[in-house]
Amino acid sequence: MSKNTICLWFDKDAEEAARFYAGTFPDSKVEAIIRAPGKYPDGEEGDVLVVEFTVAGVACVGLNGGPTFKHNEAFSFQISTEDQDETDRYWNAIVGNGGQESECGWCKDKWGISWQITPRTLMEALQAGGEQAKRAFDAMMTMRKIDVAVIDAARRGDDAR
Repeated sequence: MSKNTICLWFDKDAEEAARFYAGTFPDSKVEAIIRAPGKYPDGEEGDVLVVEFTVAGVACVGLNGGPTFKHNEAFSFQISTEDQDETDRYWNAIVGNGGQESECGWCKDKWGISWQITPRTLMEALQAGGEQAKRAFDAMMTMRKIDVAVIDAARRGDDAR
């Protein structure tokens, strides 16, 4: 286990979520399944209690703690993408597996975890500042999934719409 690990609370689906993430994102894997040694408030002896996994190189623990706590947008994974194909692949995997779209490159998976699927070109434009950043930001504000061609056109000052 890593010294610093993100712990995500699940009702009872930590293993399913971890396996989905491991199959979706590179440098991701399920590392350990820990079963409850006895009965607990929301489970039985032998139930999956904790799942240790990695998402895009980030160490995580999924805790099956029951329905008490829900995820919200105050926490999200931000996945940097190189192009439209990669952006589409991750977005479609999350949304197409029971998730839902949101605004400005955000979506939520079926377990309620928020994801920012962010093309590198968008972050480069924002870091550049000035008019390029303003144009890219304004274009992003109209989107759900980020359209790389529109962001690139905005960076140049072209209208790709």
